[in-house]
Amino acid sequence: MRTSLLWLSRRRSLGRLATRLPVTRSMVARFVAGETLEEALGALERLRSAGLRSTVDVLGEAVTSSDAARAAADEYLATLDALAARGLDRNVSVKLSQMGLALDAAVCRENLTRILERAAATEAFVRIDMEDHTTTDATLTLWRDLRPINAGRGDSGVVIQAALRRSPTDVEALITEDARIRLCKGAYVEPASVAHPDKADVDAAYASLMERLLRDGTFPGIATHDERLIARAVAFVRDQGIAPDRFEFQMLYGVRRDLQERLVKAGFGVRVYVPFGTQWYPYFMRRLAERPANVAFVLRSILREGRDRPRSC
Repeated sequence: MRTSLLWLSRRRSLGRLATRLPVTRSMVARFVAGETLEEALGALERLRSAGLRSTVDVLGEAVTSSDAARAAADEYLATLDALAARGLDRNVSVKLSQMGLALDAAVCRENLTRILERAAATEAFVRIDMEDHTTTDATLTLWRDLRPINAGRGDSGVVIQAALRRSPTDVEALITEDARIRLCKGAYVEPASVAHPDKADVDAAYASLMERLLRDGTFPGIATHDERLIARAVAFVRDQGIAPDRFEFQMLYGVRRDLQERLVKAGFGVRVYVPFGTQWYPYFMRRLAERPANVAFVLRSILREGRDRPRSC
């Protein structure tokens, strides 16, 4: 299934067809906040009205030219300006592959520098996303090098993937640096030599890192839709007397909206990851391909919201 989904993600003709089919567009619209910045701004305002925080991702896969990387950075500059002008959460998530990391390290650094400088001017937070394990060192190094640009003026942070065996060591180092970490399970297919291959081991690693960050991390983002892990986090912070304003839960746009609402009603901060852009087809297909079980997860999420009744957290 993974091979098939990846093949489909590269078929431009199918992508063009998908963008025209009402059924496809309506399904994707649940998980992508539109093709234009203006559409995304409307979605962000609706989230704010519901008491939810947000972070914006300008869609785009790994670029194939320096010009495309610079154009992607320009879109982030426009997004930061628009968020500030509309009084919305000034918070964005950036993938370094989209900034040209695989093409030219200097171009990537230049693009990220421009984004962080605009973030400093608008006092916005920039989350540098984490991709496959081959980019982990480069990502952390670039964040450390450029962090001073908007430190204290919006700030920046990184993502740690619980699936990677190296993550406990990275987390300990980042805690000493007062880094703002977004903790996720990790969706990339990695070799067993660098990542836990079994779901149970990934879940156990996530729980351990989550509790470590909740205890001593700097405003960590607990990024998961796993109700068991969320319940464990809630029980942990209540048992340890950790205030809700010391961390936040993070979820994807359109996924488990019922759970997002319940957590907000229970007094917890919830940030929603909001993607937008014309490249939604490869984004959507690649997210499914990274873990084919996501196909069933998406369908279960839609069905579950329809039948779940509100209950306390």
